[in-house]
Amino acid sequence: WKRRRYVVAIMALLGFANIYGLRANLSIAIVAMTAKTEIVLDNGTVAHVREFDWDSKVQGYVLSSFFYGYIVTQLAGGWLAAKFGGKHIFGMGIAVTGALTVITPVVAKQSASLLIAVRVIEGLFEGVTYPCIHAIWAEWAPPLERSRLAAIAFSGCYIGTVVAMPLSALLADKLGWESIFYVTGGIALLWYLLWCVIVTDSPSKDRYISNLELRYIQDSIGEQQVTRTANHPWKSIFMSVPVWAIIVAHFTDNWGFYTLLTQLPTFMKDTLNFDLASTGIVAAIPYLVVSVTAQISGQLADWLQEKKILNTTQVRKVFNCVAYIGQAVFLLLAGYILSPIGSTICLACAVGIGGLQFSGYGVNHLDIAPQHASVLLGISNTIATIPGIISPIVAGYIVTTPTAFEWQIVFIISSCIYVCGAIFYGFFASG
Repeated sequence: WKRRRYVVAIMALLGFANIYGLRANLSIAIVAMTAKTEIVLDNGTVAHVREFDWDSKVQGYVLSSFFYGYIVTQLAGGWLAAKFGGKHIFGMGIAVTGALTVITPVVAKQSASLLIAVRVIEGLFEGVTYPCIHAIWAEWAPPLERSRLAAIAFSGCYIGTVVAMPLSALLADKLGWESIFYVTGGIALLWYLLWCVIVTDSPSKDRYISNLELRYIQDSIGEQQVTRTANHPWKSIFMSVPVWAIIVAHFTDNWGFYTLLTQLPTFMKDTLNFDLASTGIVAAIPYLVVSVTAQISGQLADWLQEKKILNTTQVRKVFNCVAYIGQAVFLLLAGYILSPIGSTICLACAVGIGGLQFSGYGVNHLDIAPQHASVLLGISNTIATIPGIISPIVAGYIVTTPTAFEWQIVFIISSCIYVCGAIFYGFFASG
């Protein structure tokens, strides 16, 4: 409680946990919503019916619809955070998404089209949240603590997935799929109340911060101290090769992440033959691993810089490229081993080694332009949201039977993208 920058990091972690819990809930819920259930007709005949008779293509559009809205507000979120501060925009984005999640069961029972529309609106509000965090770190994070603070916050993405998947499966099994949305939406609203009370936009506004910590942060940031301005060098930003290295890396990361986030429960049910309850638990294992590796990578990256073993550029490149090459290899192995234990281990390794990228491109925006970091993140996440729209649809068209070979194609595509992203970032990134 006394080290306020770490209080902010923990609250941001919980915020990201909510963000990704609100995304992951549907990937579990849709398994229950479209599962065949046994009913006895009036004439005594036993029939197997689905509450929502959606084929794989419709499910692909439902799962990707969130990102239609999410892609639109990334840049706006970065600009608003740079101008007005990240606290309130970050909080409101999560709060509105949580409120819409609570009404999702009512909407889904009306029509798939209406559900898609609500998910698009959720995406619009959640789209402003991700860029806001760099506006907060530009005020709160000393340069030599950026990796660890960012790793703490961003690990919430995976912790949220770890909690949401088994929790959603348990809720669907015990209370019905509707309860998934009531619980995850309600938790998000509760977090928002705590966020408003505990967190401030900058250290100077925090009444609980010690004078020693305040001076340390301000002296460390020094000339990089952020000013609230809307004057961004747009031409220089879009002509910068290091910026494009970040954009390519972000796109690469999200292709693999969103493919697994939306498709992993279905893959485990269809190919590895897990039941719904087991699917939620097992699908969460890779994200539990990465929530740990992200913390280790943050500490290690800052230590390498503090000891001057590697400079900032070298740290970013090494951590990012090792993550992507490792993920490519383990995804391919998961697609070809196809045993419950073997594939689960490979998927855990693939997602786990991805924790290194939080000390790679994940904080690189702050290295190259701290005053414009939230806008840079808005730009990179706008383009990086495209995989969230495309990958579930691509998977829906590829995996129609479903067969092991179809899933192997999905994993091969992701692995190739990881390799290309590693090569581009390795050549052109800068710290």
